Amino acid sequence: MIAELLTQWHFEGLLIGLATFLIIGVFHPLVIKGEYYFGVRCWWAFLLAGIVMCGVSLYVSNTVLSILAGVVAFSSFWSIKEVFEQRERVRKGWFPRNPKREYDFDINDSEAPRKR
Repeated sequence: MIAELLTQWHFEGLLIGLATFLIIGVFHPLVIKGEYYFGVRCWWAFLLAGIVMCGVSLYVSNTVLSILAGVVAFSSFWSIKEVFEQRERVRKGWFPRNPKREYDFDINDSEAPRKR
């Protein structure tokens, strides 16, 4: 009945747009928390999720679900880039550091010669 209503009134585009907006909104804190707790090592989890969701997108016959799986897949792939950029935002002090973790940029900064 819901699928019939969506088809009759052509709400698929609005539904996909809203879901895409929410998916991207969910990935933003996932990147922040992933980098906070695991550092950039969490990039492989986003890669794995992206590959799995690509497979789901190819396997599912429902067009809307296939599109949403594709959106999740490529949001996961984009998050790999964002994890590395999040590390730079933490280095610049724009986001909090995890006090229970060592950061590789601290080690590199301490080895660099100091300007006088």
